[in-house]
Amino acid sequence: MFPRGLLKQYSVTLSLIARLLDVIAVILAAFIAHVLRFGNGTLSADYRVAIVLVVFLVLFIFPLFGLYHSWRGKSRILHLRTLTSAWVTVIVSVIVIAFVTKTSADYSRKWLLAWGGLTWLFMIVLRILMGQILRKMREKGFNHKKIIIVGAGELGRNVLNHVRESYWTGLDVVAFLDDDKDLYHQYVEGVLVEGSVNDVERIAKHHQVDEVWIALPLANEKRVYDVLQRLRHTTFVVRYVPDFFGYRLLMHKATEIAGLAVLDLSVSPMTGINRLVKALEDRLIALTILVLISPIMLLIAVGIKLTSPGPIIFRQLRHGWDGKPIEVYKFRTMHVHQEDPGCVTQARKEDPRVTRFGRFLRKTSLDELPQFFNVLQGHMSIVGPRPHAVEHNEFYKDQIDDYMKRHKVKPGITGWAQINGWRGETDTLDKMKKRVEYDLYYIDNWSLWFDLKIILLTIFKGFINKNAY
Repeated sequence: MFPRGLLKQYSVTLSLIARLLDVIAVILAAFIAHVLRFGNGTLSADYRVAIVLVVFLVLFIFPLFGLYHSWRGKSRILHLRTLTSAWVTVIVSVIVIAFVTKTSADYSRKWLLAWGGLTWLFMIVLRILMGQILRKMREKGFNHKKIIIVGAGELGRNVLNHVRESYWTGLDVVAFLDDDKDLYHQYVEGVLVEGSVNDVERIAKHHQVDEVWIALPLANEKRVYDVLQRLRHTTFVVRYVPDFFGYRLLMHKATEIAGLAVLDLSVSPMTGINRLVKALEDRLIALTILVLISPIMLLIAVGIKLTSPGPIIFRQLRHGWDGKPIEVYKFRTMHVHQEDPGCVTQARKEDPRVTRFGRFLRKTSLDELPQFFNVLQGHMSIVGPRPHAVEHNEFYKDQIDDYMKRHKVKPGITGWAQINGWRGETDTLDKMKKRVEYDLYYIDNWSLWFDLKIILLTIFKGFINKNAY
């Protein structure tokens, strides 16, 4: 678990530059294509609207393909294929929008063809140029930062390995410092231990480092203070890497509250503007989907009534955000039956309690459709960890250490765990652990784009699953 943002900050600028270059490619290609087709670069209002639409689609779709993550050290052919797939997705989206809005006749097909081809070509050329510039900068040392790590123990080695794995940051560990004399002038993971903690100022100046990272255990606060004292007359960037590698942390970062610097160890990402974005996303998508699927829901309701006696909607108490109880709606898929108090039996393969029509609903996930009303109520989200029965939570929270951290966000209709195959019956503890692992990854990496990616993947692979029964 590396502290959030410690390495990520170095890639933000390059990611923004890549986005800007793609926007330039779209606009430049549009003007050149217009000159080639019409002999001038004066675009009408319709053509300007098309450019704005494509720019928006590029900035929306390209991140879903991971094009703004670091590609340093990866195959150029893979990058080209991914770029081509993303651009084709944009083109198909534009064609669909033009067809639906009946505006395709307003544009020259020759211009559209030239625009699409030139944009693709320009994006490739600009990426190659950007890669070459960065390579030259690294050769001349402009794209590197030299750091020394204070502490050559397990924590320091973990830090070194994370830095090496994140090679795109351009960070170079040039030396270790440690108080263990047995390590002096020895190589740890290929990096020389050049002296004790007391030598930090001299060695940092000798290597002309950019940053000093302190990787000492929390219990060694005196030595942390010593390092800060010895560097007080220098201008080196000093960072402290807490000894949290053994813990599963959520949204861990530094925060200032009431003038105090505090470390967030396990917090919800749904605060401030994130909470507003998530709420708008949920309400708009849920309302749109309910309008579109209302005829299907009516047919399902009729099918349930005709195939088995009992209510159409099944209601079950589950835990929501912050562990508060909520009532979750589903289409009833089982014969009406009575469970023993405090017991909820998971559906299993060939479960006799499931009706024939209910088996179809469960296999296609259509039984989940009423949960869009839960989303409109504000009790659930479109995307999030699936809500479990209260009785299951009571059991698993004592079996899996981080289980209840799933409730740092609202439960969802679909989730990262579900599209990765971890849905259905959890008849072993390992299966539930894997589901929790994916749920916590989602919470720790939440973004609007991540939600939209999960929604798109759900459309293609999330409805029908061999584990749904």
